[in-house]
Parts: sequence; structure tokens; C-alpha cells
Amino acid sequence: MKAVNIMLCCGAGMSSGLLAQRARKAAQKKGQAVSIEAKSESEIGQYFQDIDILLLGPHYASLKDELAKQAEPFNVVVDVIPQDIYGSLDGAGLIAFANRLAE
Repeated sequence: MKAVNIMLCCGAGMSSGLLAQRARKAAQKKGQAVSIEAKSESEIGQYFQDIDILLLGPHYASLKDELAKQAEPFNVVVDVIPQDIYGSLDGAGLIAFANRLAE
């Protein structure tokens, strides 16, 4: 199975960085091949060609439609991380959410 490339987006990247770290550990435990990076909102446009899924912090939900339009030529799925996953930094929950999006 091809590795899924996931990017998390939040303001400064602090919360999303912790969530990415926990998600990498959860994926490793499951033996799932994923690449998960966290970037700030100002950086993400330059990475569309390298990712499969872009997950936004809940506070960036208002940008979802705009970013989905920008990501469409690259076949990138864009969605908002559910608040319960984001707020609790639930790495396993994030992996499960991303897997549903990748189907």
C-alpha cells in the first residue's frame, strides 16, 4: 500500500506539530505507512504537489473551501480536523479520520 502524505495546518504549527507526532506513533503501531507534517497556514500552498490530504485545525474551518479550490488540481483532499481529535491531540483518532478520507 502506498504511503499517504498528510499535512496538518494550524497557526504557528505548535498544536498541529504535537498532533502530527502522536499520529505518526499511532500509525507506526498499526504498521501503516504515512508521512505526517505540520505547517503553518502561510506555508501550505507550496506543498500541494507533495501531499494527499490536507487537514486544517478547527480554527481554520473558514478556509476549507478556498484551500480545497487551490488543492483541487493536485487531487488533494481537504477537510477540518474534528474538534474532539484536535483538542485532545488524539493521534489514533486523526489516523482513523484520515483513513476514512483516503477511501
